Amino acid sequence: MSSAQVSSTAGAARSAVKAPLLIPGRGEPVKDAILVHSAGKIDYAGPLSGLPKSLNVAPERTTEVPVLLPGLWDCHVHFIGHLEQSMDGMAGTQPFFAGVRTAHDVAATLSAGFTSVRETAGWGVELSQEIEAGRLVGPNIYSVCAAISCTGGHVDHHTMKEHHFHELGCHGIPLVVADGVPECIKVVRQQLRRGAKAIKICTSGGVSSDRDDPRHQQFSDEEIKAMVDEAARSQRALTCHAHGLPGIIAAVRNGATSVEHGTYLNDEAIALMKEKGTILVPTRGIMEDGLTAAEVWSPRAFEKLKPVAEQHAKAYRAAVAAGVKIASGSDYGISQRNTPLSHGHNGREIELAVQIGGMTPLQAIEAATAVAPEVLGPQAPKAGQLKEGYDADFIALTSNPLDDISIIANPDNVTHVWLAGKLKKSPGRPILLSSYSE
Repeated sequence: MSSAQVSSTAGAARSAVKAPLLIPGRGEPVKDAILVHSAGKIDYAGPLSGLPKSLNVAPERTTEVPVLLPGLWDCHVHFIGHLEQSMDGMAGTQPFFAGVRTAHDVAATLSAGFTSVRETAGWGVELSQEIEAGRLVGPNIYSVCAAISCTGGHVDHHTMKEHHFHELGCHGIPLVVADGVPECIKVVRQQLRRGAKAIKICTSGGVSSDRDDPRHQQFSDEEIKAMVDEAARSQRALTCHAHGLPGIIAAVRNGATSVEHGTYLNDEAIALMKEKGTILVPTRGIMEDGLTAAEVWSPRAFEKLKPVAEQHAKAYRAAVAAGVKIASGSDYGISQRNTPLSHGHNGREIELAVQIGGMTPLQAIEAATAVAPEVLGPQAPKAGQLKEGYDADFIALTSNPLDDISIIANPDNVTHVWLAGKLKKSPGRPILLSSYSE
C-alpha cells in the first residue's frame, strides 16, 4: 500500500479479522491470513506475515474466525412476496403483503451469507431504499425491476384478461409485456425510470408460465437488439431468461451480457457464448429442489419442470466442461417459510454447482463471488473479492468449504456477516430469531 493510500484511511477506525484460512474469491486460498478494513473498504487481505506495520490493528478491534471469504452473491432471486411458483402467485400478491413478506426474505438472504443479489424481477428497488435507510436488514440489491416478455410470453399472465394484466403493470407489478421495437424501447426506459440497475427480458418460454413452451423463442432479433442497445445507452447490462436453444442463440447473438437457465444449450450455443464472453447463470437450485416441492407449482408447470430439469443438468455440465463463464444464481423466491425454494437457502446453488455442474469447490465459490458482479456490466461494484480497495463485504464459516462444499448451504454454518465493514451477524447476535424462521 502506498503512503498516500495509508494517509487517506488513517483517520478512519480500522478493524481486522484473522483466519487460519482466507478464500479470496479469485486465486488460491491463503493460510494464516488477516483482513484489515476501514470506511467500508478493504485495506489489506493476505498473509499475516505480509501485513504492513502501518496497518496494525489493536487486539480489541480484531476478530478471529475459522474461515473467511467474500460475501456471497446470488445473481437470480425474486423478492415478490408470492407463496407459490406460478403467475397467479406473482401477479396476484397485493403490494402490502409483498412488503411484509419480503422484509423477512431479505433478512434471511443476508443471514445465509449473501451480501449482494441481482434481483431479476421484484420489489428490490424499494427494498433497497429501506435497507440503505436502516429500516430493514438485508443485502445489497441490484434489481431489474420488472421482467419483460412479449404478449403471450413467459411473464404474461395467460389466464388473466389482457387489459387487467396491463393495468397491474402500470401499478408497479414486476411483470410487463411489450411488442414491437418502439414499445420494447419504452418499457426498458420505464424500468430505468424506476431505478433498474440492469434489464431482464425473456427470449424463450418458461416453466411457471402455464401455456408457453420453454423451447420456443420469444421476441424477434430486432426487438432483442433494440432492448440491448437501449440498456447500453444507460450503461446497463441486459440478461435474458432463455431455456430454448433459439432463444439462447438470439440472446447471445444480439449482445446480452448473460443468459439465465440455458437449459437447451448445445455445442453451437456454447461456442458462441465463449466467443462473445456471455455469462451463464444456471439456476440449478429451482430445478433440482423444485422437483421435491410439487405443491408450490401448478400441475401444468410441474409437468413442464421434469424434462427441463433433466435436460438442464446435461447442459450445465457441458457448459462448465467447455469453460463457459458461470455466475451463481438460484432463482429462489417464494415467501413460504422452510420450503426448498425459500429465501435463505441460496447457498444450495453453490453446492449444486459442484454436485451437478461438475465444478470444483473453489470454482463454485468464484462463481458466487468474483465472477458474480460481472453480470451487472458497467454497473458492477468493486466487490466479490478479498482485495485491497474492494467493498468490505465478507463472511465467516464454521469450517473449510473446500473440503465439504455442503456446509455453505446451511445458514447456521455462516457465523459472521460483514456488510460494508459493519458486523451484521455474529454468534449470539443472529439476524433472524429462530421463532421467525421456523
